[in-house]
Amino acid sequence: MLDNPRSPRVRSVAKLAKREARAATGLFLLEGPQAVAEAMTFRPQLVVELYATPTAIERYTDIAQAAVDAGVDVEFVTEQVLEAMADTVTPQGIVAVCHQFPTSVRDILRSEPKLIAILEEVRDPGNAGTIIRAADAAGADGVIFTGRSVDLYNPKVVRASTGSIFHLPVAVGAELESVLERAREAGMTVLAADVKGDDLLEARRDGTLAGPTAWLFGNEARGLTDEHFALADRAITVPIYGHAESMNLATAASVCLYESAFAQRT
Repeated sequence: MLDNPRSPRVRSVAKLAKREARAATGLFLLEGPQAVAEAMTFRPQLVVELYATPTAIERYTDIAQAAVDAGVDVEFVTEQVLEAMADTVTPQGIVAVCHQFPTSVRDILRSEPKLIAILEEVRDPGNAGTIIRAADAAGADGVIFTGRSVDLYNPKVVRASTGSIFHLPVAVGAELESVLERAREAGMTVLAADVKGDDLLEARRDGTLAGPTAWLFGNEARGLTDEHFALADRAITVPIYGHAESMNLATAASVCLYESAFAQRT
């Protein structure tokens, strides 16, 4: 059992909370039973190391069995060691180290997708992870992070996705102009979610949402630049009927993605 929070092995795991360490190793940190269970179910080949307290393994027997089935050894650690490894203040007894596995933009778009989300300069990891989760729930075919967006493997992004990063393809590091060009070549309409756009209900009524759609979401504070706004085929806004000053980006993105999902299934 690992019991020294300052050991080199523990420190190497903890360093994965930093982008530099993730870039150098090609690994990322996965925390909590829900995320680890999703990894073991959908992508067990990605799990390099699995650490858990004895109490957690007794509680999450499904993860223990999945590790046995996948040939992944469980390294027992103390609570203090797990706290030193984890990015969260109160970890839930299990962490894993996984290989990064980004998909290419080409792979997402050559499969004749009906619905994708494109994130341009989305910087808040909670928003990014929640959009991945919403896209997964809405049955989207993929998510694309442009080069100026938050790192996909930031621990907060991974946690906010609650395992959805293992369910649908996510591409990273692409240039927005190239992504939009390829999306159109794949027969998709690019819809920018922006307060300057047409009412979402109008787009619902005229059938815009029923076709293959690439939703473009911009920065939380500034939205899309004028240059990037002009690249979209149409801009759509989610109407606010109450007194709220604005909507959280992830909430608005969830509405947009689900409106497309509803329209495409009607």
